[in-house]
Amino acid sequence: MDRDYLHRIRHAALRERVVSADQAAGLIRDGMVLGMSGFTRAGEAKAVPMALAQRAKHDPLKVTLMTGASLGNDLDKTLAEAGVLSRRIPFMSDPGLRAAINAGKVMYIDQHLSETVEQLRTRQLPAVDLAIIEAVAITETGGIVPTTSVGNSASFAILAEKVIVEINLNQSEHLQGLHDIYIPTYWPTRIPIPVVTPESRVGFPFIPIPPEKIAAIVISEKLDSSSTVTLPDAETRMIAGHLTEFLKNEVSRGRLPATLHPLQAGIGSIANAVMHGFIDSPFHDLTMYSEVLQDSTFDLMDAGKMVFASGSSITLSAPKYADVMGRFQDFKSKLVLRPQEISNHPEVVRRLGLIAINTALEFDIYGNVNSTHVMGTQMMNGIGGSGDFARNAYLSVFVTKSLAKGGRVSSVVPMVSHVDHTEHDVDILVTEQGLADLRGLAPRERARVIIANCVAPEWRDAIADYHDRAVLRGGHTPHLLEEALSWHDRLRRTGSMRAE
Repeated sequence: MDRDYLHRIRHAALRERVVSADQAAGLIRDGMVLGMSGFTRAGEAKAVPMALAQRAKHDPLKVTLMTGASLGNDLDKTLAEAGVLSRRIPFMSDPGLRAAINAGKVMYIDQHLSETVEQLRTRQLPAVDLAIIEAVAITETGGIVPTTSVGNSASFAILAEKVIVEINLNQSEHLQGLHDIYIPTYWPTRIPIPVVTPESRVGFPFIPIPPEKIAAIVISEKLDSSSTVTLPDAETRMIAGHLTEFLKNEVSRGRLPATLHPLQAGIGSIANAVMHGFIDSPFHDLTMYSEVLQDSTFDLMDAGKMVFASGSSITLSAPKYADVMGRFQDFKSKLVLRPQEISNHPEVVRRLGLIAINTALEFDIYGNVNSTHVMGTQMMNGIGGSGDFARNAYLSVFVTKSLAKGGRVSSVVPMVSHVDHTEHDVDILVTEQGLADLRGLAPRERARVIIANCVAPEWRDAIADYHDRAVLRGGHTPHLLEEALSWHDRLRRTGSMRAE
C-alpha cells in the first residue's frame, strides 16, 4: 500500500489500525445501528459501505442506517439492492432506495434534519453502534477532520461505541480548518448556541473523540458525486426576477437592508437558479446561512455579491468542483461548515433572521406546501431541512414552476395531497407566473392572491371556480371536501389533472 497517507494520520499509534475496506466492513453485525457521514451527496464514507454491500451477497445482514442527508456514489441504491437496509433515517434522494421505501421494503423515518442527533443524544432513538466517517486527516489527539460535509458526523462519532474512519486521499488537505464543530450543551442547563452571525466560529476545527474509539482506518480515493443541478432556464429566471423585485420593494420600504438578511436556499435546480438571480440584482455584501453550498454560492462570491457562506456541506457540479477545489484558498476564509443541528437550529435561524428559499412539489390555494409526497403517498426525497428554516425564518419563501409533466399537472391545487409546511409557516409563494405575499392575510384573502399571481393561465378559471363554490358553502378556510383532491384523483386515473 502507498504509504503517502501516513502524514494524514498524525496520531502515530493509530497508523497501526489501517485495514482494508473488507476488514472494516467485517466489524458490522446484523441488527446494528450505523451512523455514517454524508450530506447531500458530499463527504460520505465510500469504501466501507460498498464493501458491506458486497459482503451481504454471501453473508446477509440488516442494519439501520443514519446519515446527515442523501448519499452520493449510488450508495443508497447499492445498499438497498443488496438488502442491507432495514431502516433509513433521516433523508434520501436515490430513486432505487425510494422504490424500496414506497414498496414497504425499507422503513424510512423522514425527519427535520436538525432533530436526528437531538433524539439520539436523549435516547429517543436507538443508540449508534458504529460510526463510519470520511476524513481528510486525523489529528495528533485523535480528532477527525471531516471532508466536504459535516452533517451529523460529529455526534455520530461522539455517541457511537466505535468509529471507522475513511481517510480520502483525493479530498483536498486545504479543507482542514474549514470546519466548526460545536455540540449543544445538555438539558436542563443548556446554554444558548453562541452563533450570532454567519461568520461566527464557536467550536473545534475537528471532531473531538478519544483515539481509542477508532477501531479501524480505511484509505480511500473516490471523489464525491457531482451535483445534478441544471442551469437556469426561462422559467426559473422569471421566478428569480419576481423574488428580486419583491425584495427590492422590501428594501425600499425599510423592511430590509440592501445587504438583505442571511440567505438560505434548499438543494436543487430551482433553488440554485433562484440564487443565481442575485448576481444581477442590486443587493450587495450578501451572506448565507444554509445547509448546502451549491454552485450559485461560489458564483455569487466570484461576482463580488456574496462575502461569506456558512453551511453543512459543499455539493457542486463537476466543472464547478474542479474550479473551486483548484483555487480553494481563494474561498476558504469566506466559508465555514458546521454540524447540521447547528446550521439548521431553530434558535440560530430565528436569531439571524434568515430569508429562507425552499422548493415545493405543490401548494394549495391557502398556502399549505407539500414538498415530499407525490399524490399524497409516494415518498420523493424527504422534508430535509426546509421545515427547520421555514418555521423560524424572517421570511419563508417557497418556489416552484406552476406546471409539471408537460402541463398535465398544476403545481397549485385546491388542497395539497400531503402537508409538510402548513399555511402558518409560509410567507411568500413564487412561480414563473408571479409572487404571492401571504403575510397578514386571512385564508380567503390568501386564496385570491395565490390564484391571481401563481396559477398558470390555463388552470386559473378552474381553480377560481372551485374557490368561489367553496366560499358559497362557507367556512374560515372554504373547501368542497368531495372535490378537494379530485384533481389528484383524476391524475391517478387518467395521467392528467385536466377535466375529462
